[in-house]
Amino acid sequence: MDITPQHLSYVLRLADSALILGQRNTEWCGHGPVLEEDIALSNMSLDLIGQARLLYTHAASLEQAMTGKTRTEDDYAYFRAEGEFANYTLTELPHYGPLSGTAQAEKDYAVTIVRNFLYASLMAHLWTALTASTDSQLAAIASKSIKETSYHLHHSREWLLRFGDGTAESHRRAQAALDYLLPYTREFFSVDDVEQRIAAAGVGPLTADLQDAWFDDVREAFDEATLSLPEPVKHITTGKHGEHSEHMGFVLAEMQSIARQHPGATW
Repeated sequence: MDITPQHLSYVLRLADSALILGQRNTEWCGHGPVLEEDIALSNMSLDLIGQARLLYTHAASLEQAMTGKTRTEDDYAYFRAEGEFANYTLTELPHYGPLSGTAQAEKDYAVTIVRNFLYASLMAHLWTALTASTDSQLAAIASKSIKETSYHLHHSREWLLRFGDGTAESHRRAQAALDYLLPYTREFFSVDDVEQRIAAAGVGPLTADLQDAWFDDVREAFDEATLSLPEPVKHITTGKHGEHSEHMGFVLAEMQSIARQHPGATW
């Protein structure tokens, strides 16, 4: 298997999205709306960060084979700048959503649930496709990750239905979260040179080829939850190209601060 810069970039995209969403969801630890959800979000965060660790370790082996440079998972997570991260913009957004007046507002669990549902719905299809990757290590990571993602999808879908088909207030919040977040999913399916190269090499699918199946799944859930799809937008966010929202720097500042204060420390 020939290792190309696009191959490494693709693995880092997967890792970065898992890491940043995992970091975001840890913000509910100790603050969940009920104890069971506090524990559930913490466990799902650990799943996502665990996926990121496997992917970063694999990225390090790819980079070493390609350039001879030795890196660790900590190097990728803690010592890259904002523009070097290639996560979907959706994953870096705060939890407070469109119904809040300021960035200091209380987190909105509807935003968390809708975001997790949209992302897990994609990854359920993507991990499945990646089990057939010509990159055997990536295929093995995908096989493990499918099981975790299935639970994430089940959890978020069940809560989506409760919110959407619940009280007037829960429905209002779920609809507002959907209106806010769905436009960011256009980035999932925008094709670029990285995806074209890895698809040609059999490393991974064109995510655009998964769009119809993903949309069928989310539309079915939204219909059941009595939620309406917002009007489509033309803008496509660019997080996977290293161009992020204003929120990304704050996520990294919190996540990286200890490691940067004590470089080389072990624990």
